[in-house]
Amino acid sequence: MRTEKEKMLAGELYDASDAQIQADQAAAHAWLARYNASLGQPPAARHALLRECFGAVGVGVDVRPPFHCDYGTNIRLGDGVFLNFNCVILDVCEVVIGDRTQIAPGVQILAADHPRDPAARATGLEFGRPVRIGRNVWIGAGALVLPGVTIGDDALVGAGSVVTRDVPAGATVVGNPARVLAPGPG
Repeated sequence: MRTEKEKMLAGELYDASDAQIQADQAAAHAWLARYNASLGQPPAARHALLRECFGAVGVGVDVRPPFHCDYGTNIRLGDGVFLNFNCVILDVCEVVIGDRTQIAPGVQILAADHPRDPAARATGLEFGRPVRIGRNVWIGAGALVLPGVTIGDDALVGAGSVVTRDVPAGATVVGNPARVLAPGPG
């Protein structure tokens, strides 16, 4: 029988009140307290802290505190990724951000989701859908990236946009819900 954590990581319905999941979240909260207190430390010290918690951290990554996540262990950042102040990543399953992607202040990347049916939602079960953001992407301030979205390489997401669907490589999307303003090459 699969554990609740295994179900969570697989994107299946899971019970977030499970003891192992709660312990993992408590460990992440303790790490976040340390990380968010590190703003005045040199980038190398913050980078070392990121490596303690995240699934992968590329060379030259800069995540400016304050930062918030559920677990951290499901976040994978490529080389040169930049996350500005007040970013949130709900990483109940994998969130991958490609090389040289830049993310403005107040962006939320949400892999956590809930059943649409009210009776199913009332059970308290949750699920996640992975989020994948390609290389050299720019996500403007206050944008929301919803569960299950893939953003292609070289795309641009306008400030305040709510990304509900996949974004093609090289495209510019804006609005709520985000719509293609300029398609990518090809």
